[in-house]
Order: sequence, then structure tokens, then C-alpha cells
Amino acid sequence: MVNFGKRLMQDQVQEWKEYYINYKLMKKRVKLYVQQTQVDGKDHQQVLKEFSRILDEQIEKIVLFMLEQQGLLAIRLEKLGEVHGILLEQRDISRTYELQEAYRAVGHDLVKLLKFVDLNATGIRKILKKFDKRFGYKFTNYYVSTRSNHPYSQLQGIFKHVAIGAVVGALSRNLALLQDHQGSQLSIYDQPSVILKDPVIDLINASVDKLTHSTSFLHFLGQHALIVQEDIPCATDDHDDDQRYHFMSLLLNLANTFLYMVNTYIVVPTADDYSLSLGAAATVCGVIIGSMAVAQVFSSVYFSAWSNKSYFKPLIFSSIMLLLGNLLYALAYDLSSIAVLIIGRLLCGLGSARAVNRRYISDCVPLKLRMKASAGFVSASALGMACGPALAGLLQIKFKIYYLTFNKNTLPGWVMAVAWLIYLIWLWISFKEPVHDFEENHFPQDSGVVEQSEHGIVQPLLISEAKDDEEGERDYDESEEASVKCHEPASSISSAYRLLTPSVKVQLLIYFMLKYAMEILLAESSVITTFYFSWPTSSVAIFLAVLGLTVLPVNAIVGSYLTNIFEDR
Repeated sequence: MVNFGKRLMQDQVQEWKEYYINYKLMKKRVKLYVQQTQVDGKDHQQVLKEFSRILDEQIEKIVLFMLEQQGLLAIRLEKLGEVHGILLEQRDISRTYELQEAYRAVGHDLVKLLKFVDLNATGIRKILKKFDKRFGYKFTNYYVSTRSNHPYSQLQGIFKHVAIGAVVGALSRNLALLQDHQGSQLSIYDQPSVILKDPVIDLINASVDKLTHSTSFLHFLGQHALIVQEDIPCATDDHDDDQRYHFMSLLLNLANTFLYMVNTYIVVPTADDYSLSLGAAATVCGVIIGSMAVAQVFSSVYFSAWSNKSYFKPLIFSSIMLLLGNLLYALAYDLSSIAVLIIGRLLCGLGSARAVNRRYISDCVPLKLRMKASAGFVSASALGMACGPALAGLLQIKFKIYYLTFNKNTLPGWVMAVAWLIYLIWLWISFKEPVHDFEENHFPQDSGVVEQSEHGIVQPLLISEAKDDEEGERDYDESEEASVKCHEPASSISSAYRLLTPSVKVQLLIYFMLKYAMEILLAESSVITTFYFSWPTSSVAIFLAVLGLTVLPVNAIVGSYLTNIFEDR
């Protein structure tokens, strides 16, 4: 991906270069303000006032030039209109063609102007986002909301295209008259179903649509909207996603998810019997089942950090840990050790690669397939949750080979150990390691203190002069900064927590309470049903399997129907 600073230099019209936003200057100002406030103790309000004034001047320069160019286009259209009026009486075919070409030339100049506005609007958006991230202050909301509706603000000229619409309308009408009717008196307004075929109008409409998308964030922020639209994905982004996408690797990630959920819940119907056979209380089954989830809390951190470098190695490690954990779980019966049993479950929890599975989908699956892949992840989890207890209900046999006992308590461990061994071989043969972003664009980290807040990572406070120059030359845009930051692993659970926004914290709290209630029901289901209803293991297994299957229709209704009607909130 070409960074914005370079793209600005490449795409700008050379004779207009003095009228574009001075993106490099604005970036240097942001760095200077960060240093002044953090090191020199400069007042924040003074910084906001100065930066607002500089940005106002940049926007005023852009808007005044845009109005000047619109005026020139309007004058050209007025002169062509006079020629057009004379031509309607003469019906000269050769002069009609010349007039069409003149109108098309105006259209191409309008496209050039639209690209000018779009490029500057992108620069404004990126510098505002950069200020928020570096300064640690939601300046964008304040700046746009105070200027979007003010009668004297030049910012409105960036996203209200009334004059541009008038030019497009004049071009469309006159080209329609010349092209379709060769100077007749019919009007495009008399035949609204007739679509103009001239390519220059299609080009203008495409440019207007792109500009509307690029600047709509200003309109939304001006109305205090909660969600800001991101950049339009470009063809190169889609191509990169396609290059990284590998169907078999995605299937292996989903299989990992499915097997892990089976592994989690396959012990639920028999955990109380296993506890009793080892001399512990039946309620210890809650510890046996929950120990896997406790270990997963810690494993999610190191797996998240590991996935910055590889997806293949974490999955290999996960499979080995789960293989060993299930072997210990199965051997605990013959060793008569409740400690070995719990250690085995802890090893299974340390092998949880669900963070890797989720990240693989978000990083390596193309956008057009990402929703399906995410639905597949949820469905694989739900199926695993249902198949685990159902499989335990089928393992109601007992036999012995040498000193190893195979019964309803140990067979879940043996079966899952074999399953993870087969998966490990399949993974080794078929998984394709995708190219990571850091391998394509490796950016050295700045030295200094990195502050973190609920608003995200704030850039280092003390940056050396040499690295300032280097960064100025590279001129990273905001999307690249976000890409780098997303690959910076949290060093601890507390640092990961500080990266969460309030909205995400609320979602996690809801998810915690949901899981808390569900795990209480599942963990003690065998004890409760045996005590009150005298259910055998097979009945408990069927009950839990049906309970797990109910997730699928609910997921289908919420994911495919309700989300298309209501907003996420």
C-alpha cells in the first residue's frame, strides 16, 4: 500500500500543487505539539487553538481555489451554451461534434477538480485522526462538530457539493441534447428513464460518489454520529487479501475451533463420576471443567502476541499441548491422581488457539468472504459444544489393555488425544503460512515511552531527531500506523485491558455474564440431574447436546435476519 504522503505527491496536479493541503507540515506540527505538551508543559487549550487555526487556513486555501475553478468551469459552460444556442438553429453535424468534445473537455477538467477535492478531504481526515492518536485527545469530534454547521466555516465547502452538482447537471443536459437528439428541443427532464451514455458523465458520477464517501464522515461527525466510515477498500487491498487467503488453512482453523469446543464439553457428562472415582467430591467436576477456561485466560495473551509472527507455529503448539493434556486426563484414572487430571485440563486450556483462529479470519480472509468465515467460526463453536456431550454419551463402554483402563471417564481423553494427533498431521501437511503485514512493510519502532489509554495507543513522547527525519521521509499514513499498531502485542493482561474502549468493555461484560451463567449450568448439570432426576450419563449427554444445538438457529436468526434490520446497539 502506497502511504498517503507519497500518494499525495504522485496524484496531485503539478500546476495546482500550492493549493493542496500541506500534509507534511501538518504532521510536523502534530509532532511538535506532542513534544511541547508532554515535555515543555505547554497548555493543551493553546495547542488546540493553534492547530485549529492552522487547519482552518489550510481548508480555506483549498475551498477558495475550488470555488475559483468552479467559476472558471461555469464561465466555459456559459460560453459553450451560447454556441449551443446558435448551433440548434443551424444543425451543423461537424460543429455539433466539436461542441460535444468541448463539453467533454469541461467534464474531464471537472473530474480533475473532484479528484483535487477528494485528495484534500482524505488529507484532512488523516491529519485529524493522526492528531487524535498522537495527542490523545478527541479533537476530530470537536473540530468537525463546531465547523460543520457554522455559517462562516469553510469546512462545508469540502462536503457540500452544490456548485459541483450544478456543473454536472449542465454538462449532462447539454451532452444529452447533442448526443441523443442532435440538437432537437427534447429535454432529458421530459424523458427521465433515458440514461445518458456519454462516458465522461459516468466518470464524473463515479468521482462524485467517491468524493461523497470520502467526505461523508464530516457530515456524520457534524451530527455527532457514533460510527465513522472507513476508507473505501481499493483493488490492491482486495488483491492482497486474495493472495493471503488459503481455503484449506481456513478450514484447518475452523477444525481447530470445532475440536477445541468438543474437547471442552466432552468431559461434562462424566466429570462428576471421574471425580468420585478418584476420591474427590462430585462437585469437583466444576474445577475440572473450569480449569481449562482459567488456563485459556493466560494462553490468549501469548497466542495473540505469537500470531504477530506466525499462524502455523501457534497452531502446532496448540495441538501438541492439547494432545499432552488429553493423555494426562486419560492416564489420571490409572494413576489415581486428581492432580494429574487437573494438570491435564490446564494443559488443554493453555493450548487454546481461539485468538489465533479469530485473527486468521480477520487478517487473511478477503472482505467478501469474511462474514461467511465468521459465521463458520460461530457455527463450528456451537457444533463442537453440541458434539462434545453427544460423543461422551456414546463412549459408554469399558475394557482394559495391559495397565490402561478405557471406560466412560477415560475414553474422552483417549479419543481427543487421537483426534488432536490426526489434526496435527493434517495441519503439518496442508497449512499454508500467509504473508504477514510486518514482512511486507516492516517499520522500526520509535524509541521513547509509549503511552496507552482507552482511546488507543499514543505515539512515543520522546522521538529522536534522526527518526523524525526518517519518518518524515516515509510519511506514513494513518492506515499504515493502524496496521503497525494492530501488530504490537500487549505485554500483559492489564496492558491489553487498557487498550479496550468503553464500548468494548461493555460488550465483554455482557459476554462474561452470559458465559458465567452458561458454564454454571453446564458444569453442574450432571450433578444436579443425577441428584434430582437420577439421569444416567447418556441422558445428561443428550440434554447437553440438544442445548448446544439450540445455538445454531438463534445464531442464524440474529446473524442473518436481525442484524439486517437493527443496528448493533
